[in-house]
Parts: sequence; C-alpha cells; structure tokens
Amino acid sequence: MNHPLRSSVHMRSYSSRPADAVMSVRPKVTLATLRKLYKRGEPITVMTAHDFPTGTLVDKAGIDMTLVGDSLAMVALGHTSTSEITIEEMLHHCRAVARGTRSSFLVADMAFGTYETSPDQAVTNAVRMMKEGKVEAVKLEGGKEMASTIARLTQVGIPVLGHIGLTPQRQASLGGYKVQGKTVAKAKAMIEDAIALQQAGCYAIVLEAVPEPVARHITDILSIPTIGIGAGAGCSGQVLVQQDMLGLYGQVPRFCKTYRSLADDIVGALREFSADVKSRAFPAEEHCYPMPQEELKRFMSMVHEQKEDEQKGTSSASVRHA
Repeated sequence: MNHPLRSSVHMRSYSSRPADAVMSVRPKVTLATLRKLYKRGEPITVMTAHDFPTGTLVDKAGIDMTLVGDSLAMVALGHTSTSEITIEEMLHHCRAVARGTRSSFLVADMAFGTYETSPDQAVTNAVRMMKEGKVEAVKLEGGKEMASTIARLTQVGIPVLGHIGLTPQRQASLGGYKVQGKTVAKAKAMIEDAIALQQAGCYAIVLEAVPEPVARHITDILSIPTIGIGAGAGCSGQVLVQQDMLGLYGQVPRFCKTYRSLADDIVGALREFSADVKSRAFPAEEHCYPMPQEELKRFMSMVHEQKEDEQKGTSSASVRHA
C-alpha cells in the first residue's frame, strides 16, 4: 500500500518509528512572499494543521500559510471550545507541525489567557511560541483594544496575524458562534478595529463570519491582506479548518466547503482491517519478513531439538513421580 507521506519523507521500516524530516523542493514562503502575492492580487491560501502528518500534507499541497489553530482544542483534543487549550498544549502541537513544515509560512494561535493581561505577558508567551513552538508568527484575537499589545509584539520583531469578526475565544461574550457586523454600527466598529490592527503592525488580518460586503470593504481600504473564513470571496485569501474541509466530522459550518468525505472512507478501512484480522486474511505473505533458507533450516532444526528435549524432560519427570 502506498503511504501518502512516503513521497515526501524517507522510507521507514517500522510503524512505531517517526518518519524522518520532510524533503521540500518548494521555495520557502516568507512574509515577503505573502506581500508579493498580495500586491499582485493572487489569493493567499491558508490551512490549519495540528500534528506532523497534517502539517506535512499542507506543506506538500503547496499551501502558502499553515495555521496551528486553537481549533485543535475541539477537532483534535475533543474540548467543547477553543478557549480550553493551554499554552503547553499549543507548544506541543506547534512543534509537531513545524517538523513537517519546510516551505509553508507557519503561524500559530496564542492560547486564550496568554496575551490579554498585558503587552508584557503577550511578549513573554509569544517568544515561547516562536522559540519553543518553532513558529514564524503568532495570531491573536481582538480589535482596537488589542492594538497596544500588537504594537508591542511587532516592535520586538514578532509578526502578528490579527483576527476580528467572530472571535471564537470570546464566543461566550458574543452570544455564541454568530455572524458579526450585520448592522451598520457593528460594521463601522469592525472597520475601526481593522484599521487599528493595521496601524499596530499586523501583517494580515483574519475576518471570520463577516457579511461579504463588509469584508470586501475592509479588504479594499486596508493595505495588508485579509484572510477570510466565512467572509466571502472579496478577501485577499481564505482559510479553512482541515478537518472540516476533509469531511472528518458530520457537521460543518455553512461557510465551509467539504472537498472530501474522508470519515466514511476511514471508518470503512478500519472495519476492513478488523475483518481481515479476525479472518486471518491479514497479514498475508507479502506483509511478512522472510528468513534465508539455510537459516530457516537451522532454525527449524533447533526448534525440533528443543521439542525433543522438552518431551524427554516430561517423560523423566513422569517416571520420577511414578
């Protein structure tokens, strides 16, 4: 069976041994690359990843930017909201994705509670994300109230991806996962947020669950890229959660296009494996490691001798007991 990662990693012989480093031929995507894409009007592609395999696949697909999103709290760890993940968990997953990323620009969400208290707190934890998590930028949620924090981060050389509109870490205060900016007043406030984040130094801004006309207007007035997720086609780029677009879960948001329905295929494959094991159809001869004929003869001879010795020992014991 062809392994989906084997064309981009060294072959391995043991299923329990991690694959070696990814080999890439694509030029490294940098902030300069993203700016060039933006200036020539080429949409920027962004996809989430949460471990080595998903990171490797995103990189292999030629996606411009890989996001280690805090959505992994829900889609990978089973939490009920993104705010439950810790910085230690984010660092663990960032390192795994980084090992599989060679070309794509790597950015990660800052966990809820790791940047809101003060700019100093944000800098301390963002430095950890970059040094320990091996990411190239951080993403944080919030509008103009976060501008001073973002400015501090960018001043010390930490690239920041902003995020306004529906901010999942704050969904409780927003009344749930609802579209934002549906009234003129709220749309105006969102525009002010976007301008404030640009002035603070964000290299791009995620617009989530925003009416298409509002997102398009924000994109038009900014001089940095907007990355849409449920914000229409007028943004400078698009991002989706990998598990959603691959159909690994039954329910997906309205804005998500499901490109594959892998859940059924995966469950089917697992059931086939179970049936093959139960019927002893797996492993077949082609899945087994042979032995040189001469060594096999010697081995079988050794086994035969051991059985004879065991039989003799059993017979002797029976005589003694008699």
